[in-house]
Amino acid sequence: MTSTTPRYKAIEDFLLERIHGGAYPVNHQIPPEEQLARDFAVSRMTANKAINNLVQQGYLVRQAGLGTFVTDRKAESSLHEVLNIASEVRARGHAYSNDVLRCEAIEADDEVALRLGLRLGAQVFHSILVHREDGVPIQLEDRFVNPRWVPHYLDSDFALHTPNEVLVASCPISDVEHVVEAVLVDAQTAAWLAIDPASPCLSMIRRTWSDEHLISYARLIHPGERYKLRSNTKRR
Repeated sequence: MTSTTPRYKAIEDFLLERIHGGAYPVNHQIPPEEQLARDFAVSRMTANKAINNLVQQGYLVRQAGLGTFVTDRKAESSLHEVLNIASEVRARGHAYSNDVLRCEAIEADDEVALRLGLRLGAQVFHSILVHREDGVPIQLEDRFVNPRWVPHYLDSDFALHTPNEVLVASCPISDVEHVVEAVLVDAQTAAWLAIDPASPCLSMIRRTWSDEHLISYARLIHPGERYKLRSNTKRR
């Protein structure tokens, strides 16, 4: 017994083939749903479903009164969840890799001590990684971890498990705090991210708790042209 591919999926595959193949570049206007409905001998509702699915996936954007256009599909992350960046990249069908730039024990300065609720000079674990999607840097992660709760952190192989995976395996995350702002970065950060120092970036400060324990404080820097952050709120 064979399964039948839904009709809307044929339209999705047609559009994706042209987007990935370069026939429909960024900002290209796709055929209107009336034409797609005729070409594929389906209803407008079916064509509309195909287009809506690709809008939700970030491939297309609708512009009222103008039509539907191919958009720049940036890497995307949720503000309401602590997701593993490696899983995010692979879910998009791309290759994930990282560069470990620092992995060390240091003394907490004023900012780190305040953010982690520790005394000044207390020992903390520190790591800096560049996360890559298809070889392109999409995030610089500068993370500080309380050794009391993740004592094996520095022994972790971040090529196999990201810092997020290591933390979640040791201390299931119960609460998260995010603070996001637009920033310009210093020359070293720009070099690590392979961007011009004048390029705008998104900075996210993230603190994570496991029950009442403050586990980690991280500064996450994303090139603005390669990344976007998403927040969904349901109204009752």
